[in-house]
Amino acid sequence: MNHPGSAREVLIAEALGDLARLLERTEALAPAMRESQQALVDAHAQLADQLAAFDAHVGALTEKAKVQAVKHILARTDEAARQSVQVQTLAMTEAARAIFKEEIGRVLPGRTGPHQPQQRWERLLEHAGTAAVASLLTWALAAHLWAR
Repeated sequence: MNHPGSAREVLIAEALGDLARLLERTEALAPAMRESQQALVDAHAQLADQLAAFDAHVGALTEKAKVQAVKHILARTDEAARQSVQVQTLAMTEAARAIFKEEIGRVLPGRTGPHQPQQRWERLLEHAGTAAVASLLTWALAAHLWAR
């Protein structure tokens, strides 16, 4: 074998040796790069599956929230309607009592006080009027509730 004659040839020989080692390392990296690529593909698939599951979960939660909101609104609306019916019934009862007292006062002037004696037919008329007004109010309330 010939010994190198100059420093230049020595440097070229070392550079070629370094290049050979570099090529060997590069060839050794190819399988590791393929494994890394496959790992990235697998991670992407897992993330896609997790995203789909998360999306389905969020959709289910949204639907549940909608149902709860509608139930809450319906409950509050029913409660408000019940209170309104009670207030209207009370107002109608008070108005009927006032009208009844006024009418009795016209028919029987001076006889409406609690301490004055009343004749039998007057008491019967008062009770009949009370029953008629109560019946009218009951029918009105029943018709209102039935219409709902």
